[in-house]
Amino acid sequence: MYGFWKPRVLGAWRVPASGPVILAVNHAHNIDGPMLMGTAPRPIHFLIKKEAFVGPLGGFLEGIGQLKVDRDSTDRKAIGDALGVLEQGGVLGIFPEGTRGEGDFASLRAGLAYFAVRSGAPIVPVAVLGSTDRPGRLVKGLPALRSRVDVVFGDPFEAGDGSGRRTRKALDEATLRIQEHLTDHLKNARRLTGR
Repeated sequence: MYGFWKPRVLGAWRVPASGPVILAVNHAHNIDGPMLMGTAPRPIHFLIKKEAFVGPLGGFLEGIGQLKVDRDSTDRKAIGDALGVLEQGGVLGIFPEGTRGEGDFASLRAGLAYFAVRSGAPIVPVAVLGSTDRPGRLVKGLPALRSRVDVVFGDPFEAGDGSGRRTRKALDEATLRIQEHLTDHLKNARRLTGR
């Protein structure tokens, strides 16, 4: 990432140095995940759509510990693999909106709340800003070479209410808490970076 762009990383010290943690990342561009993987202080295991695991890229993704998920069904293996990462004290990366979009955390899916409530792992909000600012001349689908991309880590927080409940109501309430934290973090990150 540092060879092609100029990442500016802010707040990486907020990521707990050990133990399970979930990084909740906005997703506006294809490079957001790789940018975070290349700049985060700990190795990350992302849930990535199974369609990306083709040819040599599939072997590479598996080799670096990424998790394949079928987005068209309830993928119990992917769920178990993700919970396993957290049980082993690892870092799980999630795009809470489920797919690339505006990157504003406006429509969260329930997966993030489920993993956070089930595992008890803290969530660290992450804003990747600048990846969609201006397209490159050589490869239109990528940001301009040597352009600045900001990666801003927020304060860790707990998604659950402390009761240990895992009911649909508890997950819905956790999703609302998460959305509030992520939206606030994105506003702060934009203010901090001037984007």
